[in-house]
Amino acid sequence: MSAAGSTAVADAWNGPVGAHWAEHHSRYDTMLADFDDALFGAAAICERDRVLDVGCGSGRTTRSAGRHAARGQVTGVDISAPLLDRARSLTDGGELPHVGYVLGDAQLYPFPAGAYDVVISRGGVMFFADHVVAFTNIARGVRPGGRLALLCPRPGAPDGEERAALGRLAALAGQDRPIQGELAAAMASLSEPSRIREVLSGAGFADVAVNAVTRPACWGRDAPDAVDFYLSRTPGLTVPDQTREEMAAVLRPYESERGVLLGAGVWIVTARRP
Repeated sequence: MSAAGSTAVADAWNGPVGAHWAEHHSRYDTMLADFDDALFGAAAICERDRVLDVGCGSGRTTRSAGRHAARGQVTGVDISAPLLDRARSLTDGGELPHVGYVLGDAQLYPFPAGAYDVVISRGGVMFFADHVVAFTNIARGVRPGGRLALLCPRPGAPDGEERAALGRLAALAGQDRPIQGELAAAMASLSEPSRIREVLSGAGFADVAVNAVTRPACWGRDAPDAVDFYLSRTPGLTVPDQTREEMAAVLRPYESERGVLLGAGVWIVTARRP
């Protein structure tokens, strides 16, 4: 779930952020798993399709695309070397010989013209330095009539579960917000439907549709486990045991048999190359 971006963002995905996502790939995949049906329903991948997964991260969606396009070809591209190392280690070449990965900046990478029937991304397209340039480059790789299906973060309502709970955790941990700095700004760069339509239309895509989807995001097995995961996302951040207990108390109302579930919202975006 990372992609191209400014030097600072690229450095993060090849440094501590990328290393954390690679180490905790199963946690991040579990957190986002309930959104996969909406993404793949929108992508409508057929068994012979050629698929590009932009910002593929550790490859969960790339491998899923490979199972949908069982007689096609699937390529995952990402700017993060640690995440691609993880993706390759998790991909069984015997089961999915038609799935491969490319290390590169999708804003600049020379995709073969018209090589793909479908482009997908589960939260990997917000980090580009110039979104119109990036999607124009991606569009060159899509055949006429090919389609795009993306997942982008949706701004949470002030009283929404995830926004409210994570805001309280950040305050208790002494942070201004759950995600800091340039990465936070990049995460929000495609959070407004008008901006999404402007970017994709400017890049040459047509029939742009933006639909809201809400699902539970799983943050951990139980409240203490979710707190441990939350704190691990900020290297060097330590809090007293009492604060950990206060943070766990915030999350206990969201515990369930499936873990700590916080309602979260995304945009599912579709478009077509004319």
